[in-house]
Amino acid sequence: MVKDYYERLAEKALRNNLDSSGCVLVKGPKFCGKSTMCERYAKSVIALKTNSVIKLIESDPKIALNGEAPHLIDEWQKVPEIWNLIKDDLDKDYQFGKYIITGSTTPVEPTKIQNSAAGRIAPMMLRPFSLYESKESRGLISLKKLFDKDYSFTAIYDNDISLLDIAYYICRGGWPIAVKAKKESSIRVTTNYFNGLFTVEDESDEFAEFLKNKDIELLKLILKCFARHISTQTKTTSMINDILSSGERSTLDSETFITYKKTLENLFIIYDMPAWNLNLRSSVAVRSAPTHHFVDTSIATAALGIMPADLLNDLKSFGFFFEDFAVRDLAIYSDCIGAELKHYRDSAGQEVDAIVQMPNGEYGAIEIKIASDKNIKEGINSLSSFENKMKKNNLKTPLFKMVLTSHGLCYRNSDGVLVVPINMLKN
Repeated sequence: MVKDYYERLAEKALRNNLDSSGCVLVKGPKFCGKSTMCERYAKSVIALKTNSVIKLIESDPKIALNGEAPHLIDEWQKVPEIWNLIKDDLDKDYQFGKYIITGSTTPVEPTKIQNSAAGRIAPMMLRPFSLYESKESRGLISLKKLFDKDYSFTAIYDNDISLLDIAYYICRGGWPIAVKAKKESSIRVTTNYFNGLFTVEDESDEFAEFLKNKDIELLKLILKCFARHISTQTKTTSMINDILSSGERSTLDSETFITYKKTLENLFIIYDMPAWNLNLRSSVAVRSAPTHHFVDTSIATAALGIMPADLLNDLKSFGFFFEDFAVRDLAIYSDCIGAELKHYRDSAGQEVDAIVQMPNGEYGAIEIKIASDKNIKEGINSLSSFENKMKKNNLKTPLFKMVLTSHGLCYRNSDGVLVVPINMLKN
């Protein structure tokens, strides 16, 4: 048993999936705690983390399936045939909670996966710690309860978190090894983690196959480009021009850029948050461009060499990094309550940073702001404008409107808009 284990919000989803499917796939970035969490629910484990074990399983993949259920196969994607074997085994002898498989990457050769195994293998995502999981959010405001029309919201006027604290949390990230480190060395732990992402010392490393035949310096350039355009909908052409204008690269075609972007996505480093689609009969022309985000904002700050003091010295840039940081927590909390997280932007320039939509269609609209009177007022006005546009077009209005802030007071304004500091929120 791991000492000082921090419970994960995703554990409920893991338990539910084990009770309702034959196999659970837990995917997520390297070092986010997948193995540690899953080992708590497994009765037997095989880890594909050394050359000797990988070669053994490649010679006879069926060996990987041997063990008492729930049987955990850690880093299964290193021998993709395991997927098909699990599917075939469940076809012959279906049992709930028979397997758990984890992966820090998607399979390098997806063609080896011959079927989706729908109904047999239930996928779920594990991200780094949210502030609530790292015990740095008081969790007094529940995202789920905000969807209850009878929810009684209580203002909170005592909040000792500072903007410097938020800058620190952003640069440290939610990596378990960094969260548990001493504060004075925790950002350095995250920096070391980042520096090791693209250094392959052993062919059994989970990133080895993805980085094979890749120009690592170009991969880092593209990663830095995404960090500079964090929380934006910047087009591929503009990002390529950004890289070329830096003088670090003389040529870069869109096909290469997209291939390298896909590599970063497959390694669970970056992802695009999709746009929220309205009723197609609506007169509102919705933009479909996704918003660029990181699975943890600390990767972006590490890529650019940004420290907490740098964020405080550039509040405009801080706002983009804080939005990404807030989206990380919102994504975790949304997963927990079965909601989807998207963004909204239309042809008139109306934007909403985050739309949290429940399966029944009810949704909340959230603007993300560094706390200041000016920023909060802008967020409130934007949300009111959005709601009025929905009413004008006979579309469903948000069940709640929230300005999610960096710090400060927690209250509901006279128009019913919630102002909630991120360290007050939970699932």
